[in-house]
Amino acid sequence: MNPNQLAQGIVRAIIYSILIGLGVYAIYLLSSLIVFIAIAAVTSLIGRPITVFLKQKLKFNNSIAVISTMSILIILLFGILSLFVPLIIQQGENLSLLDVNALETKINLLFEEIAIYFNWQETNWKNWLLEKDWMNTLNLEVLPEFLNSLLGWVSGFTVALFSILFITFFLLKDAQLMERTVLLLFSSKNHSRLQASFEKIKNLLSRYFIGLLLQISILFVIYSIILVIFGIKNALIIAFLCALLNLIPYIGPLIGGMLMLLLTMTANLEADFSSVILPKSLYVMIGFVLGQLVDNFFSQPYIFSNSVKSHPLEIFIVILISGILFGTVGLIVAIPCYTALKVIFKEFYADNKIVQSLTKDL
Repeated sequence: MNPNQLAQGIVRAIIYSILIGLGVYAIYLLSSLIVFIAIAAVTSLIGRPITVFLKQKLKFNNSIAVISTMSILIILLFGILSLFVPLIIQQGENLSLLDVNALETKINLLFEEIAIYFNWQETNWKNWLLEKDWMNTLNLEVLPEFLNSLLGWVSGFTVALFSILFITFFLLKDAQLMERTVLLLFSSKNHSRLQASFEKIKNLLSRYFIGLLLQISILFVIYSIILVIFGIKNALIIAFLCALLNLIPYIGPLIGGMLMLLLTMTANLEADFSSVILPKSLYVMIGFVLGQLVDNFFSQPYIFSNSVKSHPLEIFIVILISGILFGTVGLIVAIPCYTALKVIFKEFYADNKIVQSLTKDL
């Protein structure tokens, strides 16, 4: 290699590095837009079967079918939000007038009853729970400030909502819009294979996301019944939050279980611990475990086997690897990304034995 070629290679490497850096920086600046497009893409996949049904079965034209689908999705969205608005308003009023000393007294009383019930009076646990000044460390004074920040964030929700709805409308109206955009990045000789892959990916992911909605609905019904039976306040909201957390594989159910236990116990702070708080908490957790059993042995196997065509062990390994590499976000996006990759590899590397083994059910 002569000096001129070496110099040209160095200059080319510097230019490529600068371009990659600018690209990463642009992605960072446009991260909100990318999130909006991703959410809109998922929403369009969920609404796609509705649009197809309206067009094929009820003979709606494309525009009317899309508008009807968007109306259904908006009604469902605002129906869900309507569950939370009264709670947010109520909690906002409570937190703005929060009596931190009274809350500290109630929680200390709860800890004291727990210590007495489990005979922890002479142990270090009781000393830690009752004598440590942990409330000052927790600093509940920040709760009203946090609420104000949250309300400020919610004010931007309207812009995000209308942006997502706008993008979703055109993704539903023109189903090949994103496909044509992606195809611009590839040579024309690969277009037919990519188009076939896109169609299969859309079908599989539509079924997957609809399956997730079914999974959440089943858990929501189970949790709601349990919480209503035992008279827990805001039962529907707690049930929905815990069911929604189940979308995060493995970690979500643990967080949901702890959240349900905590809200169940704090909802009965004025009651006797041994006769009311403990039995209710145990019964609610039994109901939570039953819901998880239904989910693990019915809902999830059904979703994975009938939507993304993957073995549960295969899904477990993929989710585990994705979670280790990319954290919580990796846990959430693991299955959709893996499904898309399987379809693409089957289309372009169908002769590979490993690909044949992994995609034999596609």
